[in-house]
Amino acid sequence: MASRRTQRWLPVAFAATVGFALIAGSYVYVSAVAGDRSDCVALDVVSSTEKSDLVEDLAERYNDSRRRFGGRCADVAVTGLTSGQAMEALAGDWAALSGTGSPRPQVWLPTSTLWTGQLRLLDKAAGHPEQTPGEYASIANSPLVIAMPATKARFLQQQGALGWGDILGMSGDKGWAEFGKPEWKRFTFGKDNPNLSTSGLAATIATYYAATGTSSDLTAADVRDPKVTRFVRQIEANVSHYSDDVVDLLRSLAAADLARVDGEAAGADLSAVVTQEELVYLYNTGALSNNRKPREQLVALYPKEGTFNLDHPYVVLPQASDAQRAGAADFLAFLQEAPQQREFAAIGFRDHQQTASDRLVQVVGGAKAAGNYFKPPSPEVVQGIKAGWETLRKKANILMAVDVSGSMTATVPNTSQTRLEYATAAAKKGIELLNSEDRLGLWAFSARLDGAAKPYREQLPLARLDDRQFGAKLGAMRSGGGTALYTTIRAAHQHMLKNYDRTRINAVVVLTDGENEYPEDNDLAKLLRDIELDPDRPVKVFCIAFDEASDLPTLQKIAAAGAGKAFDAKDPTKIDEAFVKLLSSF
Repeated sequence: MASRRTQRWLPVAFAATVGFALIAGSYVYVSAVAGDRSDCVALDVVSSTEKSDLVEDLAERYNDSRRRFGGRCADVAVTGLTSGQAMEALAGDWAALSGTGSPRPQVWLPTSTLWTGQLRLLDKAAGHPEQTPGEYASIANSPLVIAMPATKARFLQQQGALGWGDILGMSGDKGWAEFGKPEWKRFTFGKDNPNLSTSGLAATIATYYAATGTSSDLTAADVRDPKVTRFVRQIEANVSHYSDDVVDLLRSLAAADLARVDGEAAGADLSAVVTQEELVYLYNTGALSNNRKPREQLVALYPKEGTFNLDHPYVVLPQASDAQRAGAADFLAFLQEAPQQREFAAIGFRDHQQTASDRLVQVVGGAKAAGNYFKPPSPEVVQGIKAGWETLRKKANILMAVDVSGSMTATVPNTSQTRLEYATAAAKKGIELLNSEDRLGLWAFSARLDGAAKPYREQLPLARLDDRQFGAKLGAMRSGGGTALYTTIRAAHQHMLKNYDRTRINAVVVLTDGENEYPEDNDLAKLLRDIELDPDRPVKVFCIAFDEASDLPTLQKIAAAGAGKAFDAKDPTKIDEAFVKLLSSF
């Protein structure tokens, strides 16, 4: 029977026959039905999500093998958690902050040692002993690449060696015309928010290295240098929108490719995505699109200055007992052995020594050697880069439309708050993630009330964000009437086109607890046509489905037409998390 990880990731299911071998030294395999397991030590592992399915499957193989070390054995349990969230939880109250329900781990497998450095800073600030003071072995590797549709990538490769600035710094207005391809229009790219994502953080650091012309020893003075910040700002200006999860970004790109109209990708405005090499592999093999290979493959480009290697370190934490440390060492040895390394290669990773398989190179159109690797800067410099990004990132132009229909008066279970009160409280906290230079407008919508001409009402015009004013308007909203969902989204989209700002991310954000209940405008197909993304003037549509009555499938169709994303908060306790992910897109 194929493993769960195989079913989730790989386009072709396969069966594997695992034999038992005798290994020289202290490691001995015994029969799966023989041996006393009462002395097995429990080993809890938390892994970054892009490899947690595989690591979980390999842990099951390890446990079933009855492998022993020094006369003992280990039972390994694996939990998946993003590197950033795991770092925050390890720095504080694991049970409260991880949200996993699993015990505090003895082993941490983040995507990159960038996170171990940031955990050291958090421990230092809290006056705690450092949990990650050392250097760590890798279990797999994946360089950061600029992924492009093959036609555009091959064209750029013909121009010679190009760097981060040459590719990502193309003028958003002139775009491809600078390379003699005006028919390809604007150049925009997708990247993750560096506060949430390893690839987003590594991509941001890489642009600083490219700006300084160095590959190591980046300093705090470099980060503050006006020439450097101008370079970084120029690149950030071409971001289409930020993502909380690059896998979702690539899934959307694949869906757009497969939904082509007249040979063009439907609803796509991205010329490139900054991502890990292994995700390009999964994209091209169809693993991110229900085993359907996209019509046009992505090609991995390696900038001439160099790139970051995401080294997937194996971190044994201080709370591990001596027995758990011995078990952790044995599990590391197991993961680095050839059969397990082939499993990492099967989902697009380079091995623990940074070697790429021939299959990986073929599928991503890449190279055996990714070029020069940047040396990670000090944790303090990384912290400074993250702080500086808040100023340098592309600013947003957002219209938020909040459902105030009668159903929003219902009480949220296990609380004394109505749905409207609960949702607007989450929105107030969420807007704290935005920059004071972002522009934000607010509408309320339900149905036409008290003889009003329209079912939506402007609460605040588009203007620079004022947290207190915006929060006060949210708190003053009152509910009643039906849900005029379609007509509000159409009108909001048209409003943003009229107020379009090429220097900003332009978007509509919709929060609703229901489905369309407005007979005067009940044509979903027409709405999808009306809001379909114009790559030259992209207005993204993002939706939050709040409470069980929300029509999430329809909201997902609407978001897809507008090249945005729908967030599932049908469980009201997920609304805060949904707003964090949503507003991290800006």
